[in-house]
Amino acid sequence: MMKVWRLPAPSRCALSIDFMSFQRMNPCMALLPLRAAALLTILAAFASLAAPARALVGASPDARFADRVAMVLLRGPGEAGFCSALVLSSRTLLTAAHCVKATRDMAVHYRDASGAPVIIPVEAAVAHPLYRPDAIRARVKSIDVALIRIARPLDPRFAGAALASGAGPAVGEQVILSGYGAAREGDWKSGGELRSVALAVRAPASTVLIWAADPDGAVAGACSGDSGAPIWSADGQTAIAIATWAQAPHGRGCGGLTQGPLLAPLKDWIEETERRLGSGG
Repeated sequence: MMKVWRLPAPSRCALSIDFMSFQRMNPCMALLPLRAAALLTILAAFASLAAPARALVGASPDARFADRVAMVLLRGPGEAGFCSALVLSSRTLLTAAHCVKATRDMAVHYRDASGAPVIIPVEAAVAHPLYRPDAIRARVKSIDVALIRIARPLDPRFAGAALASGAGPAVGEQVILSGYGAAREGDWKSGGELRSVALAVRAPASTVLIWAADPDGAVAGACSGDSGAPIWSADGQTAIAIATWAQAPHGRGCGGLTQGPLLAPLKDWIEETERRLGSGG
């Protein structure tokens, strides 16, 4: 059984955090007057061609992670959206559990070498058994992580990301967040381009969660559509965590604190679930 966590309460020496204003990042969603069968295709066009496209708040384009990060497209009644995802293998990706829908309403999206959009259906999705969608409101333990398996392999340019082991980064240490999410709260069309931003680990220190923010207090961090976006080591080589929650500098929104589960404590579950998905289990 994997260890789970309770959201840490702020200590006297910690960065002041308003836990009630912390929000799970929604998948970037937009209401579209289209039939459900067309939503994923239309979303791919909007998310990838929006101009100017600025994913993440305060971020810049960064091609270093293009072979290890993809988009997860989502659809629902009259609406469509997306999350970000970390590539584990040619057919398995890791994202936030709150991004999981019925597999018929999910797909993985990227652009091939010619720039043409590629959409691959999801054939299986498994959320961590201890995921609780009401965790923040109920103040209960939860693991907001899921694995998805796609119907056919990704382009050969993709490579499985290396996952961190051992203790997480220390408070003050630099990390890099990379994702496809919105540049502004509520503006889903500002997402769709892979960008990254350097952040610093902030208190409260945790063995299961990471908190990160701009070291100089600038507006920077995750936003809607960055759910599942990887948080990397300072050298960009190892995935430390994924982003699942965000807070604005002064209340609800984006670009203040970014929070998510560390991956090292979850490696056993991730590896076992990936094996099970690969075997059809």
